[in-house]
Amino acid sequence: MKIKKNLKVIVSAGILALLFSCQNNESKPQKLKALWKLESMKVRDTATNTWSHYKDGMDGYLLYDGNGHVALHLYEKGYENTGLKFPNFNDTISLEALKHITKSYYYMGNYKVSEKDSIVSHYKLSHSNPSEFGLTAERRFYFNGDTLVMQPVERKNANLKLKWLKVG
Repeated sequence: MKIKKNLKVIVSAGILALLFSCQNNESKPQKLKALWKLESMKVRDTATNTWSHYKDGMDGYLLYDGNGHVALHLYEKGYENTGLKFPNFNDTISLEALKHITKSYYYMGNYKVSEKDSIVSHYKLSHSNPSEFGLTAERRFYFNGDTLVMQPVERKNANLKLKWLKVG
């Protein structure tokens, strides 16, 4: 009788473990495939080991199309709420408008995922900063429920942490 009871417990535990493992069988590259909205971008103060909003808060979007293409647009909160109006592709833009444009950062490119290291590499085909064309950015990432959490691998940005929420 005791053996039957122990066997039932073992079988039940095995079934629960199997069900739990099947719930999250989507690969990391497939989970990335989405449009993501920036929830927060924080910077760590290494002296105090505290986190604060980068530049008093950022907004943005990140898109992984599932075919190896990535697009990123980051901008300071309220970027779109300006009275400035200026033409595109025109060299007669005001200094105030030029300064405003620098509050926006974007690129498009290709990406690859190393599931073993949980790193996604972005190869930048085009960029808002001409000096970054053709460069690669690496981001360590993990999922916390529906939130994508990323931290840059390169030293100059390693104190940043970005949290993204899936759109739709």
